[in-house]
Amino acid sequence: MVVIRRCFLRIMRLRNLLTVTVMIIMLYMLKRLSNTQVTVLPEASHFQDTQIDMKFHNHENKLTHFVPISLKKKDWHNYSQIEHERKRVGPGEQGKPASLPKTDGALEEKLYSVNGFNGALSDKIPLNRSLPDIRHPGCRKKKYIESLPTVSVVVPFHNEHWTTLLRTAFSVLYRSPEHLIKEIFLVDDASTKEFLKKDLDDYLSKHMPKVKVVRVANRSGLITARLAGAKLATSDVLVFLDSHTEANVNWLPPLLEPIALDYRTVVCPFIDVIAYDTFEYRAQDEGARGAFDWELFYKRLPVLPKDEANMPEPFESPVMAGGLFAISTAFFWELGGYDPGLDIWGGEQYELSFKIWQCGGRMLDAPCSRVGHIYRKFAPFPNPGHGDFVGKNYRRVAEVWMDEYAEYLYKRRPAYRNIDPGDLTVQRDLRARLHWKI
Repeated sequence: MVVIRRCFLRIMRLRNLLTVTVMIIMLYMLKRLSNTQVTVLPEASHFQDTQIDMKFHNHENKLTHFVPISLKKKDWHNYSQIEHERKRVGPGEQGKPASLPKTDGALEEKLYSVNGFNGALSDKIPLNRSLPDIRHPGCRKKKYIESLPTVSVVVPFHNEHWTTLLRTAFSVLYRSPEHLIKEIFLVDDASTKEFLKKDLDDYLSKHMPKVKVVRVANRSGLITARLAGAKLATSDVLVFLDSHTEANVNWLPPLLEPIALDYRTVVCPFIDVIAYDTFEYRAQDEGARGAFDWELFYKRLPVLPKDEANMPEPFESPVMAGGLFAISTAFFWELGGYDPGLDIWGGEQYELSFKIWQCGGRMLDAPCSRVGHIYRKFAPFPNPGHGDFVGKNYRRVAEVWMDEYAEYLYKRRPAYRNIDPGDLTVQRDLRARLHWKI
C-alpha cells in the first residue's frame, strides 16, 4: 500500500507540473497574439489601378499609430543653415525673381511649351536655393515637442521637368531634420520623357539614397499614384507633396506636432506661390479656410476672427486644397485611403476632407509650415482619354458622402445625374462598417 501511495503522489505531482507548464505556454501565446500588429501593407507589385483590398485598412486590422514618449518642447530651427542661406547670392537666391538672357529665348520657349512654366530658368537656379523666411514673426520663437513621428513623403509626377522634380526632393531633405525623413517616394505615373527613367534612377542612387522611384505602368493619374506610394510607406506619417514644390524653413515640425498629439488630426501647410515665369517665391496670402461651392469648385474663405487673433497657431479648415498635407499612416488607412474608383484627378480632396470630419478627425492649417508651389500657366499634358473623369469623380463623392446635399450639386450640374459612377458598394460598406457620423 505504501508503494502504491507513493506512486500515486508522484503521478499527481507530475500532472500538476504538466498543468502549470501548459498554462504558462498558453498565457505566453495569448500575450504574443495580443501584441501582434499589422505593420506591412501589400507590395506595390500587387497594386491594382481600380481597387484596393480593404481588409488591410479597416478597424479590425488597425495599424499602430505614433505616441510621443516626451512632451518636452525644443527649438527645431537649424540656425547654422539659416545663417548660411542669408549670405547666398545668385539666380533665384532668396526667392528673388530671375530671368534668362535673350540669347536663351528659343530654349525658354521650347521648355515652356512642354511644362507650363519656365523650365529653362529652373535649370539655372540651384537645387538647394535659399528662400525668404516669410512666416508670421511668432513662428521664429515657436517650439515643438521633441518626440515627433517619422515621415514618408509621397510625390506623384508625370513628365515633370528634371530640376523642378529634383528641387522638390532636395528641399525636403535639406530643410528637414534628417532622422525624421525615413523615405521619399517619387511615383512616376507612366512618364514618357527619357531622362525620367534610368538617368533619374542613377542620379538618385548616387546623390539622394533616401529617394526612390516607384513606377506605375499605365497612365492612371495622381490618385492612383499617391496610393501606390502610400502602400509602400513604412513611417508613422505620410506627407503628400506635388512634384514642383519647395519646402521652406522649419516646415516639418509644425505639421507633425498636432498629429503626434492626436493621430486623427490632418495638417496642411500654407501654400506659397512660386511664379511660373520668374520663379519668384512669395506668399499667396496669410491664411484662409478651404471651402467649395455647389459645383464643387474649390474656394477660399477668410480666417475666423478667433483664429486670426490666435495666429500663428494652427486653425481648423473644412476642406483641403488637396495636393499638400500630412496625415498619420494609421489614420489614412482607417479612412480607406483614397477611393480607388476616383480616376486621374478631381474630387479626391473633397472625399478625403469629408471622411476626416465625419470620422471624428479634424483638419488644420499650420501657418508656421510653408511650402512653395508652381502654379502652371497652362496644363501641358493632353487629356488622358478617360471621358469626363472629373464629373464621374464628383458623382462618386456626392453619392457616398453628401447624402441629401448632393441635390445641390445636381441642380447646378444636371448632366452629372447621367454619369455612371461605377460600383459604390465598397465605399458605402466602408462608411457603414465604421459607423461614421452623418
